[in-house]
Amino acid sequence: MTFDLLLRGGRVIDPATGLDELRDVAVSGGKIAAIDTGIGPDRAKRVIDATGCLVTPGLIDLHSHVYWGGTSLGVDADRLAARGGTTTFVDAGSAGAGNFLGFRRHVMERSKVRIVAYVNISFAGIFGFSKSVMVGECGDLALCNPREVVACVREHGEVIVGVKVRAGRIAGGNSGVAPLDIGLEAADKVGLPLMAHIDEPPPGRSEVLPRLRRGDVLTHCFRPFPNAPVFASGEVRPDMKLARERGVIFDIGHGMGSFDFEVAKSMLKEGLAPDVISSDLHLYCVDGPAFDILVCMSKLMALGMPLNDVLRAATCKPADVIGRPELGRLAVGGPADVALLKLHSGKFGFVDSTGARLVAEQRLVSQGIVAGGVWWPNEGASDVHDIEHFQPNGHETHVDVAARHFGRCCC
Repeated sequence: MTFDLLLRGGRVIDPATGLDELRDVAVSGGKIAAIDTGIGPDRAKRVIDATGCLVTPGLIDLHSHVYWGGTSLGVDADRLAARGGTTTFVDAGSAGAGNFLGFRRHVMERSKVRIVAYVNISFAGIFGFSKSVMVGECGDLALCNPREVVACVREHGEVIVGVKVRAGRIAGGNSGVAPLDIGLEAADKVGLPLMAHIDEPPPGRSEVLPRLRRGDVLTHCFRPFPNAPVFASGEVRPDMKLARERGVIFDIGHGMGSFDFEVAKSMLKEGLAPDVISSDLHLYCVDGPAFDILVCMSKLMALGMPLNDVLRAATCKPADVIGRPELGRLAVGGPADVALLKLHSGKFGFVDSTGARLVAEQRLVSQGIVAGGVWWPNEGASDVHDIEHFQPNGHETHVDVAARHFGRCCC
């Protein structure tokens, strides 16, 4: 048998099955055709040397904003996929029922990488988000119509994985917890999970958490004060522990303002690692502090989360959360969505949403992806330097840029 593509000689890690060995991965017809040792290079039309690399399932970014051209915060998934090792982007409520068709026709169906989405409880989706304009889509409850959401899910069920609600003062004004209750009723009606964003109160975390069901997602789970999941002492709040016990999914959702190193340290210390690592990638954090899902994963590794756990939180776990168990795995006959990663050693500087800095000794970098059976190299893979090279001639680093732009953004 002749294969279309062969990734040869890499360390194959599939957290779903526990596989962690040197193997070759062969691809044909958009499917994984073989995972084995010693597959001859003469058996493939194209061979990629994966020596010294990690060969993993294509990463799934559970929280992103990729309604590019249709919303002010959207980014182009295809342009960022290879850089971030990402083969599936899950859009977290950029579109509501009123503009979901445009998102599907003009972005999803034209994208080379997979895009699925949570539909926003707000009819208009996230429509007023920029550095100078911040209008919460749930500030007017007339926009939060559960019937419209149910109709949208029934029309676009193939690409909708849940309902998104951004609850908080910035996203909802004086609406309090009402948008969340409306979103939960819609999600229940269509049998889908809900993703809940929280920013600044009201509502408080203590109002949001008890409402979430098993399988619902709390995004921004390591957010800073206010609405942080820990007390000032660093002790994890009891309602967070109860939510984990109940089966609520904890998702990072890094974004511009929603990830705090000190909070993360406290949560990890008490055994409350995130279920899912996501970037909350959008126009105002793509150049820092989130950058992409690999940067977010590298930050969690620097805080002590083991490599295999970090990979699980960006592959099979988010696949299960969105009800797509065929994704996030390396299986013969399954989709040929693969990430080729390198674990670089050195001194790497990272910044969180508060401007705090962290120096790490390792960083994950994408060499490229296989998306739908097609190899996409990351053209910038070699442009990785340690922290000593971040400040040539006193110029501003990407860390400084991120810290400078940190402000009132709530995602």
